[in-house]
Amino acid sequence: MLDPSSSEDTGAESDPEVAREPQRKPSVLSAAGKRRNIWRTGGERLQSAEAGGAPGRGAKGSPSAGDEEEKKERERAQKEEKERRTKLQIYVFVLRCISYPFNAKQPTDMARRQQKVNKQQLQTVKERFLAFLNGETQIMADEAFCNAIRSYYEGFLKSERVSRMVQGGGCSANDFREVFKKNIERRVRSLPEIDGLSKETVLSSWITKYDTIYRGEEDMRRQPQRAHLSAVSELILSKEQLYEMFQQILGIRKFEHQQLYNACQLDNVDEQAAQIRRELDGRLQLADKIARERRYPKFVSADMEALYIEELRSSVNLLMANLESLPVSKGGPDFKQKLKRSSMNNSFLDIGDEGDILSKSDVVLSFNLEVVIVEVQGLKSVAPNRIVYCTMEVEGGEKLQTDQAEASRPMWGTQGDFTTTHPLPLVKVKLFTESTGVLALEDKELGRVVLNPTTSGPKQAEFHRMVVPKNSQDADLRIKLAVRMDKPPNMKHSGYLYAVGHRVWKRWKKRYFVLVQVSQYTFAMCSYRERKAEPQELMHLEGYTVDYCDPQTGLQGGRVFFNAVKEGDLVTFACDDEQDRVLWVQAIYRATGQSYKPVPPIHNKTANSKEGNMKSSCISLDPSQRQSVEDLISAAPSCFDHAALFTVLQKHTLQHRMNDSFSCLGWFSPGQVFVLDEYCARYGVRGCHRHLSYLKDLMDYAENSVLVDPMLLHYSYAFCASHIHGNRPDGTGTVTLEEKEQFEAVRSRLIVLLENQITHFRYCFPFGRPDGALKATLSLLERVLIKDITTVVPTEETKRRVQKCLEKAAQINYGQLMDYAQINVDSEEVPEKRLEDTLRLGELCIEVLQQNDEHHSEAFSWWPELMAEHAETFLSLYRVGMDSALQVQPVDSWNSFPLFQLLNNFLRADSHLCNGAFHKHLQEVFIPLVVRYIDLMETSIAQSIHRGFEQETWQSVNNGSATSEDLFWKLDALQMFVMDLHWPEPEFASHLEQRLKLMASDMMEACVKRTKSAFDGKMQKASKSTEFRVPLSVCTMFNMLLDAKKQSAKLCVLDYNQEIDIQWQQYHSKIDVLIDDTFKEMILSLISKCAAVLEGVLSKLSRYDEGTFFSSILSFTVKAAAKYVEVPKPGMDLADTYIIFVRQNQDILRDHINDEVCIEKVFDQWYTSSMRAVCVWLTDRLDLQLHIYQLKVLIKIVKKIYRDFRLQGVLDGTLNNSSYETVCNRLKVEEATAAVKAGDGLQGISMRDSDEEDS
Repeated sequence: MLDPSSSEDTGAESDPEVAREPQRKPSVLSAAGKRRNIWRTGGERLQSAEAGGAPGRGAKGSPSAGDEEEKKERERAQKEEKERRTKLQIYVFVLRCISYPFNAKQPTDMARRQQKVNKQQLQTVKERFLAFLNGETQIMADEAFCNAIRSYYEGFLKSERVSRMVQGGGCSANDFREVFKKNIERRVRSLPEIDGLSKETVLSSWITKYDTIYRGEEDMRRQPQRAHLSAVSELILSKEQLYEMFQQILGIRKFEHQQLYNACQLDNVDEQAAQIRRELDGRLQLADKIARERRYPKFVSADMEALYIEELRSSVNLLMANLESLPVSKGGPDFKQKLKRSSMNNSFLDIGDEGDILSKSDVVLSFNLEVVIVEVQGLKSVAPNRIVYCTMEVEGGEKLQTDQAEASRPMWGTQGDFTTTHPLPLVKVKLFTESTGVLALEDKELGRVVLNPTTSGPKQAEFHRMVVPKNSQDADLRIKLAVRMDKPPNMKHSGYLYAVGHRVWKRWKKRYFVLVQVSQYTFAMCSYRERKAEPQELMHLEGYTVDYCDPQTGLQGGRVFFNAVKEGDLVTFACDDEQDRVLWVQAIYRATGQSYKPVPPIHNKTANSKEGNMKSSCISLDPSQRQSVEDLISAAPSCFDHAALFTVLQKHTLQHRMNDSFSCLGWFSPGQVFVLDEYCARYGVRGCHRHLSYLKDLMDYAENSVLVDPMLLHYSYAFCASHIHGNRPDGTGTVTLEEKEQFEAVRSRLIVLLENQITHFRYCFPFGRPDGALKATLSLLERVLIKDITTVVPTEETKRRVQKCLEKAAQINYGQLMDYAQINVDSEEVPEKRLEDTLRLGELCIEVLQQNDEHHSEAFSWWPELMAEHAETFLSLYRVGMDSALQVQPVDSWNSFPLFQLLNNFLRADSHLCNGAFHKHLQEVFIPLVVRYIDLMETSIAQSIHRGFEQETWQSVNNGSATSEDLFWKLDALQMFVMDLHWPEPEFASHLEQRLKLMASDMMEACVKRTKSAFDGKMQKASKSTEFRVPLSVCTMFNMLLDAKKQSAKLCVLDYNQEIDIQWQQYHSKIDVLIDDTFKEMILSLISKCAAVLEGVLSKLSRYDEGTFFSSILSFTVKAAAKYVEVPKPGMDLADTYIIFVRQNQDILRDHINDEVCIEKVFDQWYTSSMRAVCVWLTDRLDLQLHIYQLKVLIKIVKKIYRDFRLQGVLDGTLNNSSYETVCNRLKVEEATAAVKAGDGLQGISMRDSDEEDS
């Protein structure tokens, strides 16, 4: 409230200051001086300015620059003042909508909006994720999660598109989380399965860690409180919150709101209901005036004029029905918004006929009474120790009793609650004392008091003199009590009045009157008698007009007068107090719904003002301010262009919504929707105009790169289109020419906007956010292209437009990518640098296309081929730079193959791009390079084989020699290189594989033959004596053949998925046969060499054959010499030397040949050939007895060979073959014969020992 002293100052000096600095916040000292001018109209400002500038202009002959500047300043001030007053007038209407809604309610089914992320928060989030990647947090994570966070940080958080999305106000923390979730779902799906750990568990764990990183450690405590405070505006708001919101929306100051609130009496529900009734009556009168004067808007069809009037009346009738359906309520500041839209049908109560049927039984009042008995004073007739108590009753109701108290201290403080239907009830309170007599049946009454309370009576406890029995000593007996009588909701005012009328109250007398509200449109003035529930007489106030009047002569009683007039009736009222008269007139004014507002007489108004008791206005204003406020609140709503006012209101509301802390995407909050709905319904704003204005405002934001939900555009456009085309769900309505013109303009503008958004889809909907927005945009474009409900737009038309947009999008995206990569095409640049830039640009192109497929392909699921064409167009732009970079590369340079692998791996995985235009061009470019590379590699490998075997030392290297290892590595590397190319064209891919397999077969054949030749040379040079040891080079050759056998299965066999012709099978089997034959020949050659050594040992033993010349000489010499000296017997050197030969060669083969099967095969054949040689030797001497020396050597050789080969793993079946059995039997027989002849000549060597050892 303003200080009353502020109205005494003049405001002429402060007007220019306010005009020059309208946005400056007033200081504490100057606030009062500025406040007193807020209600001045623009005309008053302009007049004062012109009055101050007139002398200056008259003094000069021509206007100066200062005059021109002053004129502009005055025009600007006038414009601002006009806008300011318009906002104040809108705010008055909004206040009334909020204070007493009867059409709309705050929606509870709207989607909750998330808090938006601003630039500062984005920077903070970046720093938190970077700190995690740098290991500066305490969050434990594995390498896979760190890689996911690094990809998210580099690809999303650092993206320029995210910064644009944040700047557009459409990005929330939930968007950040959803993008990360989508990325890790793709990553986790590609991971291998882990026993005991499901992928859902991994996802949940990663999301939890992400939330921890995003929130940060310092935000963990205050996050719940901040979330609670920020969610308030998304919930159901109270009246006070709505008032505050729209003060911010319209720029209304707090003291301005307070003054308007009091002037409009927003806390008075009756005043607001009466205002609605006056507004609806004004709208009906306006409709009648339009119909009478035929001042219709311009419609698309002249037949709509009658329908327009019908629409106006039916809308008012619906509002009246809604209002009538509301219950009569107390209202007040604690009144909650629980009003719902009426469910009544279009018919409404005919109030004009209601006065004839209104009866006394329709008027029902119910009062709650509280009787509080505090104490009694002046009680002398009763002893102090006697018990006293009080009873209380409302006549016609039950009787209540207080507690008992001693007569010395008769105090209770007891409350009794009663309910009555009597406006003038009778309350009786009696004081009793307990009777001590034996025969007393009732307690003794000491005194009583009878009261007639009213709703306007005192609420505090007061002393009342009690009526005592005759001859009582308590002459001054008093009781202190309070009687409080509540006012029921439908009782609007009450009190004693003098009245006289023509139809009712025909005698001038004082009566108790009650103004009763029967329903929203039904009020009655009723007079009551004491102890009566029904009114004695009543008057239906419909059609009456109340006003102040002068005192009437000839009427005794009453000091101030007012009357209620109706056709054929005049009722005059009078009371004794001016304030009481004002209150009665205001109450009846609200009830009658009259358009004329009674004004108290000036002398009475002044007098009442000095008393300071006028309840209707508590504002202390000077006359000009009071008149300006009165103009705002008393202006007839039907005289305003509410379509224009609503456009201003909706525009400012949307501006406030887009600037709040929520990522609203253009959606209003529930409170804003409620107020806008109520405004449109109450003041008759056409739905089409509302949505057209909404579309314009939303498109203004969308054209300035602010994210707007296309579903919101779709809803509003569909409503307007249905209205314009006559396809409304509620039937055909009127369509003005202006609405149709605006709709066509909005449609054209919307088409341009949607095509631009589709063209810039990567930047308007970055990373597919908002979710589903791009798909909704495409759907909206298809809807907008429909010209009317009868014409169906061909699908090809929409597809053609989208195709054109995507062609432009490819050029824009590639240009943005070049700017991001900062690659400058320079023909003089080094070829290596150009190839490197092309490769890096290719990686970026693939990343862009992958993002398009991941985030935007679902939106284009209707036309997947359009996205493929978009990608082809995008790649065709890249193709130009790629071709120029490849053309400048050296002739035999293979550095460009990584580029092919990169592009081909991406293209072949996409079903739409595989073998597309760019893919085929890529193959055509690289086919000559691949063929040339294979030719050169084949020549190089052939030369390396030739040089390698010429210089081969046959030292063991891994699984073979240096030459073989180099050969197999090169062949495998070449085949892996070609395989890694993943050539997409099947025929050429098959050709490449067959050629490489044939080349490997030829190279391997040459390698095997050169190895066999080297092996034969080694064997020819080897000794045949027991000094022979298998060379390590021979073992290397064996290993090389074994490795060749393994490599041939990989290098020389085609993929089984391909068709293998008979010729290729024969060719490959030829390689296998060559390797097997060579291997067998080498084993036979080695066994032959070992057998030759055994043959040499046996040939030495042949010298001791019986009957030979050499044997005779040896026997004679030994016998002759034995006569003179002791001659030593022949030793076992020959056997020992051979056994050492066998054992050492076994160890060499075992240690240096890598294949166990090969070793076993060699040992088997070696053992078999040895036993066969001994058996043959013994068979040749069946007729001869073995010399003792021969017998000992053979027993030892056979026994040791058997044992050694058994230790080397030769199987029993091979060891105990027929040759061995024959040899054993012969040697046992010879041993027995020698034992008979020579005695102990064998020197302990026996086959039996061998048997025992074997066992």
